[in-house]
Amino acid sequence: MTLTLETSSPEQTAAVGIALGRLVQPGDVLLLQGPLGAGKTQLTQGLAQGVGIPEEVTSPTFILVNEYRTGRLPLYHVDLYRIERVEEATDLGLDEYFFGPGVTVVEWADRAPAAMPDEHLLVELRYVSGQETDRRLRLTPRGERYEQLLAALKAAIPAALVASG
Repeated sequence: MTLTLETSSPEQTAAVGIALGRLVQPGDVLLLQGPLGAGKTQLTQGLAQGVGIPEEVTSPTFILVNEYRTGRLPLYHVDLYRIERVEEATDLGLDEYFFGPGVTVVEWADRAPAAMPDEHLLVELRYVSGQETDRRLRLTPRGERYEQLLAALKAAIPAALVASG
């Protein structure tokens, strides 16, 4: 089961994140993939808002991991853009985040696929030809927990965002 959404503004992309943030549970892992500027951080900012994190969420491009502990559960925001080898990702101790008490969001997860858990929600963000702000989000669950999360998300978001076909 895959869910494809289309957003036409940064606010709509963040709204998808907010809906996800209201549904995530401890131990959930979201892997984000897409080109620069596709909306990975925007989605994560929305997710943080949905979890109830009041502070500004920024991409941890240079420090690799930001931890936010002020919401209903911790958010671990990982950015692998600057890593060059899978070993660099495993040296971060990602398993402690993946199997910890919070939700983990990994931007540029495709830079270290071998370091990612088997079960996760993969979110691929792409530009859509036409308007500069249009995005297509393809969400693919890996594991029963993520199939449930995706079904709950589909029920929680406006039907107008669900792409036809």
